[in-house]
Amino acid sequence: MGGFKVNNGIIIQARMGSSRLPGKVMKNFNGKSLLGQIVFRLKRKNNDAKVVIATSTLECDDVIERFCRENGTECFRGSESNVLERYFQCARKYQFDNIVRMTADNPFPDIEELDNLIDFHISNKYDFSECLTQLPIGVGMEMFTHDCLEDDMINAYMPHHFEHVDEYVLENKKKYRYGIMPVPREKCYPNISLTVDTLDDYKKACYILEKSSDEYVTTEEAIRLCMQYV
Repeated sequence: MGGFKVNNGIIIQARMGSSRLPGKVMKNFNGKSLLGQIVFRLKRKNNDAKVVIATSTLECDDVIERFCRENGTECFRGSESNVLERYFQCARKYQFDNIVRMTADNPFPDIEELDNLIDFHISNKYDFSECLTQLPIGVGMEMFTHDCLEDDMINAYMPHHFEHVDEYVLENKKKYRYGIMPVPREKCYPNISLTVDTLDDYKKACYILEKSSDEYVTTEEAIRLCMQYV
């Protein structure tokens, strides 16, 4: 008899309506959109987790669905303001047992550590695992079981619990088997930001991509170039 196959998913939350840098997910980042950079990097993963981009039903986000169609990536559309519900409905549709949460404002996710996080989460049977607090901002991820996400959805009650997928869990860590994955020392720079929230962040990301020795920018090189950026 074959073993039970675990269905893992990677859900990337994305929308065009950023207040500080509108339309950033489709801006040009050295020849690719921000979303394009993320999808390009995810092609290096070794795990078989399905990638889904979860956006809103607003008309302005039609461009994200079109991007998914053109790039052979699954697209889910749900609530714009209730991100937690959008995530939960997406995970339920695809029947994911475990979900990696990524956001579309991070052009440099560390795919090696993504693979490590999935192994770490499953082998230790955690409810919620993360390497966000170990890596530079915008490089790490978090992962949770479907049951954990469902409990989050059922018990969330504050407005910020619905605006961000993980807030209720982070405020109630003792309820869950919670794991923090260690990362190599040379990558452990949690005070450095490689996310894109502002115009200067965008310029910095473009600088890193232009100066990198390879199309796939490693975390170590992104850290080095970030420190050079003025």
